[in-house]
This record gives sequence, C-alpha cells and structure tokens, in this order.
Amino acid sequence: MTLRVVLIIVFFFQIMTNLTRPLLPLYATGLGVGTLEVGILTAVYAFFPLLFAIHAGKITDRIGDRLPILFGMIFASVGFLIPFLFQSILSLYVSQIIVGLSHIFIIISLQNVLGNASTAENRDHYFGIFSMVVAISQFIGPLLGGYLAEYTSYQTAFLVSAIFGIVPIVTAFWVPVIISKKKVEPATESGSALQLLKIPLLRKALAGSALVLYSRDIFVAYFPLYAASLHISDSNIGWIIALQGLAMVPVRFFLAKLSSSMGRERLLFTSILIAGVSFFFIPFTSNIPLLMFLAVLMGAGLGCGQPLSMTTIYNASPKSKTGEVLGLRLATNRISQLTAPILFGIIGSGAGLLSVFLVSGFFLVGGAFYTHSKEESKLVNI
Repeated sequence: MTLRVVLIIVFFFQIMTNLTRPLLPLYATGLGVGTLEVGILTAVYAFFPLLFAIHAGKITDRIGDRLPILFGMIFASVGFLIPFLFQSILSLYVSQIIVGLSHIFIIISLQNVLGNASTAENRDHYFGIFSMVVAISQFIGPLLGGYLAEYTSYQTAFLVSAIFGIVPIVTAFWVPVIISKKKVEPATESGSALQLLKIPLLRKALAGSALVLYSRDIFVAYFPLYAASLHISDSNIGWIIALQGLAMVPVRFFLAKLSSSMGRERLLFTSILIAGVSFFFIPFTSNIPLLMFLAVLMGAGLGCGQPLSMTTIYNASPKSKTGEVLGLRLATNRISQLTAPILFGIIGSGAGLLSVFLVSGFFLVGGAFYTHSKEESKLVNI
C-alpha cells in the first residue's frame, strides 16, 4: 500500500514538473529574454532549495512525511498556475521559486517514506521502481507539454500541469506518518549531516548524483533553444526529450540485476560515460532521428545514477537522520542545478549554444572518471 501511494504521488508530480520544464526556456525567449537569462531563470528553481534542503529533511524527521508532501503539493500546484494567470517573466521567476521549494519537501519526504518501507535487501528494487516511475513521467510530461504548446499555448500547458496536482494532493492523505525516534546516538550520528561528507564513498555518491541531475537540467534547459534554432517544432522537441526519459525506464527496471552483475562501480562509471559522450555529439547533427538516438543513449546513461545514489546515501544515513541526509543529497544536487545553468548561460551567450553541449559532455566524462575508484566498489556491500 505504501509503495503504491508513493508511486502515485511521484508519478503525477513529475508529470507536472516535466510537462513545463522544457517549455520554460521557450516561453521565456518568447517573452524576449536571452540565453543568459534563461540560465538564470533555470537556476532560480534551485536557489532556495539549496538553502533549505537540509532543514526540510530535519522537518520531515521531526513531524513525519505526510504534511510536507500535502502542503508541498498544494503550493506546487499554485506555482504552476501562476504563469497561466500572469504572462510575464516575473511570473516565471515566482513560479520557479515556489515549485522549487515545494519540490524539496515532496521528494525528500517520498524518498524517506520509501526508505522506511523497504529493507536493506530490497531497497535497490524499491528505489529502482521509484526512479522507473519518475522516468515514465519524464517521457509523458515533455511529450504532453510539446503538443499542448504547439496546438494551444504555453499558458494552457501550465494550467494543465496545475490541474494534475489534484490527484497527488488527495493521495497524500494516505501517506503513513513515521516520526524518527529520539535516542542517544553514536558520535557519527549525533553531529551534523555535513560531517558525513568526510566519508569518501558518500562524497562520490553525492557527486555522481549531482552530475546526473545537472546534466538532465542542462539538456532540458538548452536543447529546446538549440532545436528551435534548427526550426524543429515544439512537438518534436517534446518527443526528443520524452525519449530520453523513456530510455531510463528499462535500465531502472533492471537496475538491481545490473548492479549485482556489473557491480555498482562499473555500472555508475559506464552510465555516466555513455551520457557524456552522447552529450558531446548533440551539436554535431541537426537530423531529428539521430538526435532521438542520442537522447535515448543519454537517457540510458543517466538512468542509473539517481537510484544508485539514493540507495547508497539512505543506507549510509544514521537511522534517526535519514530525512536530513536525503536533504543533504538534494542540497548537493541543487548546488549543481544553481551554478551549472548560470555557467552554461554565460558560455552559451558568449560562445554559442553548441559550446554548452561540448563543455557539458567533457564535464560528464571527467565526472565518470572521478566517481570511478576502488572505494566505490564498497557500494555493493552497504
């Protein structure tokens, strides 16, 4: 029952998010902004979550997960409604701030519920299924958004996204309330979650997670602009981004088997490397089928990193601080989501959109080698 509730909420919430995220740069450029401001607008989504992610985790540990999910979904729906009601750049900034803050409470709490409902033996499977549902929504969302934008308007797409929030708001009432027990903790558990950064294994898991997430965000933020410059339609842009999400589904479904057969070290290295090489080749073609193929390769590569990092980080967390440490993971992700769009916005405005994909590809390939070490093989036994 708990697993089904979590999957329903994350499915609809991620559809809401992925329906609008690829449209954001197109909506913004239609209102007259340039490449750099698109980067700033994308980064705003991550700014306040970066500041509050660990505190959000502490709140879920203190009061349970139901209320953060419920109120997070209500505010997220309001955030998606704002660009429908007000057609301006300011409304897009306000929307991204509200949705970004809501996102941290929803995702930390959902991951915490899932971690509590699973065991060490089946946690890879649970987080793999969770990530698979996210990937399915990453297929449906951009596809639906692309057609809505092409045949109605960007504002209508945001309205539809807000309406989707009704289902997870109602479902949130079935989220179990589990409050972390207060007890005397060992020294490693009593301090700040930031102290866990002293563990090399955890640092690498956080770095892998941040690499994967920032890459997805850069692709969603800047590929629509590149594709629009090639006169590719909104619906085809939606298809290309959607296929990236669809490619994540099978790798996440078979994640537990892939992890046990290849080992987490090799799987993480290979997946990030494939994504980096695919990213690098994007600006060398304008052919839609080839762009779809590269998006599929990229999706298959990026599909492993998030669930592997979630399992690793949850297993390494003190049991009374799981929400706090998941908040640390989200804060690390938000650092990359905050800095990368601005950095690549500067690069793109100065050296052109093609440079965004070239530099990001090099970053991913370098990151693959950073996460590849003997220490990482210990992930299998956590």
